[in-house]
Amino acid sequence: MTEDILARWRSEEQAVRARLAAPGYVRPEQVRGRTGLETLQAIFAGELPSPLIGETLDFVPIHMEPGVAVFQGRPQLKHYNPLGAVHGGWFATLLDSALGCAVHSALPAGKGYTTLELKLNIVRALTDAVPLVRAEGKLIHLGRQMATSEARLVGPDGKLYAHGTTTCLVFDQPS
Repeated sequence: MTEDILARWRSEEQAVRARLAAPGYVRPEQVRGRTGLETLQAIFAGELPSPLIGETLDFVPIHMEPGVAVFQGRPQLKHYNPLGAVHGGWFATLLDSALGCAVHSALPAGKGYTTLELKLNIVRALTDAVPLVRAEGKLIHLGRQMATSEARLVGPDGKLYAHGTTTCLVFDQPS
């Protein structure tokens, strides 16, 4: 069962990577008038550059829908801390991406957000013996000025490695 899931995850990642544009910076004028989901879909379609952080830390968006964001990462030696396991900052960045994009995917055109608070619990160590993990984010609440979401970091065998929550400030984008 785990091997079937791992094969599916690898296939989904390969399909996404084939569509993504070169990493870069999305300029404000490129997203003006788009909803959060439309912006994310444009990145998936290769119409907008993919974020550079994914290349730096070897993770990629896998799936987006309103209120849901899934990222997949590959734990590697280059992500290790001095204790011989993946650094907590790698966990945090992958979870923050899923948490933030779960919020972003539900925003109407003209709205932006920023993280106000990020909380995570690492429940087990992660090494490169785990070939892939997924951060699965879900929107909890979207209000006029505040949004919250939660995410779980899981392996292909269903093991939980970490979970987290975020509170985001929602604001009007400058026109």
